[in-house]
Amino acid sequence: MTDTDLAVTEHLPLTSVEFEIMLAVADRERHGYGIILDVEHRTGGAVRLRPGTLYRALNRMLESGFLRETLERPDPEIDDQRRRYYQLTALGRRVAAAEAERLAVAVKNARAKNLLHGRHA
Repeated sequence: MTDTDLAVTEHLPLTSVEFEIMLAVADRERHGYGIILDVEHRTGGAVRLRPGTLYRALNRMLESGFLRETLERPDPEIDDQRRRYYQLTALGRRVAAAEAERLAVAVKNARAKNLLHGRHA
């Protein structure tokens, strides 16, 4: 195991909130409310982040180096300057990928134990 692998695995497992946030910003930068909407949409409403929960997690993730605030702003005509936009860092992307792999193994094991019998999740 390399030093990079160790740096990534020491952060696992992620909380479900952290992983949902990482999924929300994996393909593009988003502001807080955009993250809330993405998570709710992707999970079919099963996961609803409250602002307090979201911003506590965002602060932890910024401190851990998983996320960074972006300096570029969308067109001021369509954006509120108070919004902060977040994106994954290289470390955040590696940690999110490792967590996805960890979860994929868990799903495989659940299928092997017939816990997902008949479901195509």
